[in-house]
Amino acid sequence: MQVMKKGYLFGTGRRAALPLLLLVPGVFFYLLIAFGPSLATAFYAFTDATGIKGLPINWVGFENFREFLLRGAASRDNLAALQRTLVFAFFVTTIQFSLGLLLAVVLNQKLRGRFFFRTLFFMPVFLGVVIQGLMWKLMLLPRGGPVSEVFSLFGAQSEFLGGPPTQAFIWVIIVQVWANVGITMVIFLAGMQTIPSDLYEAARIDGARGWQLFRNVTWPLLTPAINTNFLLNVIGSLQAWQLFLVLTGYKPGTQVLGYLIFAEGFGQAGGASSFRQGFAAAASIVLFILVLILGMVANYIVARREKKYMA
Repeated sequence: MQVMKKGYLFGTGRRAALPLLLLVPGVFFYLLIAFGPSLATAFYAFTDATGIKGLPINWVGFENFREFLLRGAASRDNLAALQRTLVFAFFVTTIQFSLGLLLAVVLNQKLRGRFFFRTLFFMPVFLGVVIQGLMWKLMLLPRGGPVSEVFSLFGAQSEFLGGPPTQAFIWVIIVQVWANVGITMVIFLAGMQTIPSDLYEAARIDGARGWQLFRNVTWPLLTPAINTNFLLNVIGSLQAWQLFLVLTGYKPGTQVLGYLIFAEGFGQAGGASSFRQGFAAAASIVLFILVLILGMVANYIVARREKKYMA
């Protein structure tokens, strides 16, 4: 203990409290911006709060949760949104992870123009969700939009975002992947550039080529980047909903759980049930539990993989 005190950078006595003082602003803003609203959400989930000034707030217990999960046609729609959230997360995670890895492998080679293409694929990350959505909404116009014109060259037509719910849902998945694959690619690139070139040279001397190099050298040593991307993709896709707001609006058959929460809480769902912030808070608790469970499963998977390759 004496050695630790002598090596302590902030000294002793009152100076020892300096690190705690430095933490105060960060802790304060965390409580104000994150923890406080989370507690408020947990409280409002058990009330009939509307968010409309002047209306009373009544305690309703688990009524919001029962309505969300168990009550008639509305609960079926809510559970369908929950199912679509899982489908959306699965396809976005799978495609974004795979495509990001492929782009990173290609652009990690000494190819002419690789820096240009790295920048090109990463550029959508800089754009806000609204800009991303509006760009694609214009591109996917069923009459005169660029994508429609390309389809017409092959004699095909589509309503795109305005078509059947399944078709609109697929296009939102495509836009979501386009918008975020750049950050996945960059994380993989960063991981690949930490792998010593000597390991590749040694593997080539042993006769490894192409796929063997990737499987036996790149893939195991890319474990930290793989784990990071996997967790970010799973959690991010489960929480994503803004593109649905911009691209499709409150279109039946396309809502994911995050958008349902926003629509119920802020009057986007329409009808007399608008501005049901208590119900939206309960739905957000359900989403939180879903993200927590799947996040823990994903973390368990990556922890096992890290133990296998990095121990």
